[in-house]
Amino acid sequence: MTTSRLPLPRLIGAWLRLGALGFGGPPAHIAMLRTLCVTENHWLEAEEFEHAVATTGLLPGPASTQLAIYTAWRMGGPLGAVLGGASFILPGFVMIVALSWLFFAHHPGAVLLGAALGAGAVVPAIALTTAWSMVPASYKAVRTDQARRFRWAAYGLIGILTSILSPAFVVLALVAAGIIEILSRRLGGSSRMALITGTFHAAWTGSLGALAWVAFKVGALSYGGGFVIIPLMQRDVVSVYHWMTGAQFLNAVALGQVTPGPVVLTTAAVGFAAHGLSGAALATVVAFGPSFLFILAGASSFERLRTNKTVTAFLGGAGPCVIGAIGGSTIPLASLLGHLWQIPVAVAAVGWLLWKKGSTVWPLVGAAILGAALSHVVAI
Repeated sequence: MTTSRLPLPRLIGAWLRLGALGFGGPPAHIAMLRTLCVTENHWLEAEEFEHAVATTGLLPGPASTQLAIYTAWRMGGPLGAVLGGASFILPGFVMIVALSWLFFAHHPGAVLLGAALGAGAVVPAIALTTAWSMVPASYKAVRTDQARRFRWAAYGLIGILTSILSPAFVVLALVAAGIIEILSRRLGGSSRMALITGTFHAAWTGSLGALAWVAFKVGALSYGGGFVIIPLMQRDVVSVYHWMTGAQFLNAVALGQVTPGPVVLTTAAVGFAAHGLSGAALATVVAFGPSFLFILAGASSFERLRTNKTVTAFLGGAGPCVIGAIGGSTIPLASLLGHLWQIPVAVAAVGWLLWKKGSTVWPLVGAAILGAALSHVVAI
């Protein structure tokens, strides 16, 4: 496979535009990349692009970001991948840091606080409907095999229970489910990932080290899409290190949803709350670093990865566990709602998201406007 060379200034400009206009999460990012690379400029064949989508979906970490890095690699080689990927991330990073400064570095007024509480009320609804939307595609792969259906349900239940009862062990549950599925398919398995994560956890000590560890978990272990960051981060951020209150964590997740670019940029808001601008920069670099490494090291072998039976077996176990973990996170997230009026807002958001099956931006913005309006009539 060869790369097609595109002048770097043009590449940077195109990927900056993607990052600045990429509202709506991974589906919107993928559609925009397809329009840019396949429909408008014919840089990639449609089949090549679909294969790239499938393969980046197999990698841990933010899949649409990795697709942006990979397509930039195809257009500009390794340097193009770094510059294109950074350009895709930068607009959202700037916006989420600015909003974090507004929300976390100062004492927001009642109207702004009401808007934040309104948007935060939508976050549990997004977690629930995201998990629900992931079920059909995941179940389709196992519906004709009774034994695999049973394991699929068991992995999902493990994810749910772990997310609710022991969020600290979500990573272990994901890795264990993947390894069990490999072994169950008689293809052999390895605990290499668990060993790596344990080593990193032991190495990162201290406050900045703890922030780096949390960001690393998000970037290297978020199988199944960006929203799995919630069960991976919530306990550490709120209960262990106390970087944020529960309400602020809901706000951070909402900021990650409503700003353009990758949802994983939520880590920048967490980093800002923990250590200001330097923390936001550190968390972003650590969270997205694995994605760049995966693409730079393995882009030329994507086809082999996509058809690797061990990789697909691992994801056959980790995938349903991820769905369960995301769905299970709805309960601890809902417990963070501190005002009665947030409950009907959350319920209404569930109905909207199940009905429209579209972008999360509109319910977040609508709930923020409602919360701002309510700040004039109820105690915030």
